[in-house]
Formats: sequence, structure tokens, C-alpha cells
Amino acid sequence: MDAEAVEETVRRLDGGLVRSAERGPDGWVVNEWVKKAILLYFRLRKIETVEVGPFEYRDKIPLKHDLESTRARVVPPAVARYGSFLSEDVIMMPSYVNIGAWVGPGTMVDTWATVGSCAQIGARVHLSGGVGIGGVLEPLQARPVIVEDDCFIASRCIVTEGVLVGERAVLGANVVLTGSTPIIDVTGSQPLEHRGAVPPGAVVVPGSRTRKFPAGEFQVATGLIVGWRNEQTDRKVSLNDALREHGIAS
Repeated sequence: MDAEAVEETVRRLDGGLVRSAERGPDGWVVNEWVKKAILLYFRLRKIETVEVGPFEYRDKIPLKHDLESTRARVVPPAVARYGSFLSEDVIMMPSYVNIGAWVGPGTMVDTWATVGSCAQIGARVHLSGGVGIGGVLEPLQARPVIVEDDCFIASRCIVTEGVLVGERAVLGANVVLTGSTPIIDVTGSQPLEHRGAVPPGAVVVPGSRTRKFPAGEFQVATGLIVGWRNEQTDRKVSLNDALREHGIAS
């Protein structure tokens, strides 16, 4: 991939014309060539000093510009890097969105939340204060974190290693999910385990279970599916009320 192609790919990323991952007929597909272009872009760029009012930055990647064209609201000192895309009516409180990330229309990125490189955030999502959405550039085939439409990710959640959060899912405060974290559905008569993906509409809280080690038995972190969102609930109560219904802090 030559320098001109790299620059054009990142320009198209910035405008939302291409994505590092997108939903296909058989699920989410990683566009490896886009991720490769981002890696090459870092090599092409030189460190520059950028002054924004009283703030000074020194980096290889410029800040995102022309926010008015998408009607995004970016509250100082929030930072969106060039090569990320903010859809119409996105709100960024003081927070961070990295290159390659895509943020859907009407989504709120709340105070001190971070959206890592190439992460895909759907429409009308709320990333609450301090949420950490992990990024990934290498290996090229690795799936980024994907949060589908209408999800609520409560304060201080961490989602990494390509976890897929299905549409309308709710993660309660302090849930930590990696690609290997067990996500256990405890709503039925027998536990049902998931890994790497939160089912659509699931309400998840932090949990733990006992695991044996050579030194003894210890608790390891899990996610617990304790309930399910439904249209009737959404019509009657706010999302914060739904969280309280299941005993979850927002």
C-alpha cells in the first residue's frame, strides 16, 4: 500500500466512508486492509506540536476537525483523533476517541470514557463515566470491541479483546469483560456460559466464581446475566430505573 493510498484510506475513515469493521450478512467482518493503513499512517507521520487555545499537544496524528458537518458536540477538553468518525448528534463529554474508531448517531461518550482504536460503537449508546473500551490494531485479523445499538455501559466498565456487546444490552457498573471472561446466564434453572459476546438485551452485573489453583481455591471475575431488557420495560421506565430494578448502580 503506497503513501497516497494510506492517506486516502485514513481520510475516508475520518469521513465515515470506510470502517475497520462492519456488519456483514454473516456477522461482523474485520477490514484488515483498513487496519494496515492505520499502522502505515503512523510510520508516515512525523511528530508535530499542535496548539489549541491554552492546550498544547505533541503527536503524530492531528486532531479531528470539521465537527460541525456531523453536528457532533465535543466538550472541552475532549479529544477525537483524526481518522476516527463521529456520527450525527454524537456527544463527547471530556473523553477520548482514538483513530479508526466509529461512533454511531446519538451516542453519548461520557466524562473520562475512552474509545480505543478501531472500536465500533453503535447508535444511541451511552458510555458512562470512566468506561474503557479497548482498542486493537494488531494482529490485523483481530476483531475490535463492538458495542451494538442502544446499549448502556455503566460507570467504570472495561470491555476489551474484541468482546461483542449485543444490541440493547446493559452492563452494570464495574463489569470487566475480556475475550476469555465467562459471562454466565443465571436467569434459568441451570447456568449457561458465554465467552467473547454479550447476548442482545442481556443485563449483566459483576460476579465471581471459585476456581482451583495449585495454591488453593480463589475467586475469579465473571459477568452474570441477571435479567433481560424488553420493549414493555423500556416504555415504562428509564434505563436507570431498569438498572435499579435489577439492583445495579449506573
